Amino acid sequence: MSATVQDHGPDPTPSAGAAVPAGTMLGPRLQVLGLLHEGHRITVYDAWDDGRDCRVVAKALRPDHAGDRQGARQLRSEGRLLAALTHPHVVRHYDTLRTPDPVVVLETLPGHTVDALLDEHERLALPDVLHLGLQLCSAIGYLHRSGWLHLDVKPANVIADGGGRAKLIDLSIARRPGPGVPGLGTRGYLPPEQAVGGVLGPAADVWGIGGLLYECLAGEPARPVSPGTQTAPGGPGSREAALVPSVPLRRRRRVPLPVASLVDGMLDLDPDRRPDVSTCVAGLREALGG
Repeated sequence: MSATVQDHGPDPTPSAGAAVPAGTMLGPRLQVLGLLHEGHRITVYDAWDDGRDCRVVAKALRPDHAGDRQGARQLRSEGRLLAALTHPHVVRHYDTLRTPDPVVVLETLPGHTVDALLDEHERLALPDVLHLGLQLCSAIGYLHRSGWLHLDVKPANVIADGGGRAKLIDLSIARRPGPGVPGLGTRGYLPPEQAVGGVLGPAADVWGIGGLLYECLAGEPARPVSPGTQTAPGGPGSREAALVPSVPLRRRRRVPLPVASLVDGMLDLDPDRRPDVSTCVAGLREALGG
């Protein structure tokens, strides 16, 4: 996750070597204000940009991974991709600095991750979920038309503000369609073909959107998520778990049958049987009354 939440609550406590302290300069103009998130190789900071005179989000290598070539390559790739994208439901890229390792500078977004909203409310109202689904389909459809797959759509990677506007964040594992890396992504949120390293196409992200909508409506993931989940290849049981069908949505919550059928279809184990993004949009709009 790369949280870009301005109202993100108390700073998490970093593990040893994961983050630099507040006040540290990341290059000539970025001052760290606090920690937002730490990952396996990358740390995400709330920061102040002296050049822009505003708060920003800065993604940088963990101090204990300084000089890590794979992590640096991942940051540069995400920075290049985000710099080429302009969409109202995708986080905005400002800059990618070299310090000498890359630092990706992003806009700070007001609101909360959908993950945090579910922690607070357990389930979300049906109309809100349908609107959220339309916005995600808009962002993912744009990404697909640009020739990319997101491959990590989940509640922690979507930020919603108080006005109902959502933005997709964290394109760190985005890649072109084609053969995948087995298990690359977040355990519990992997479509089967992504878990086993099969050929990945737009249907993988349809599964991701479906999983997010399912969790928002049911109050629990389509698949159980193990503690300590992180974005990394493989992991004990990740393949086996990804091949287990999800429980039909209406067993978890009595939503209208067309909505349940759409979401369940998005989570089909066979990517060829999942609806495409345009079909999902049509179904969501119809559920909202046209």
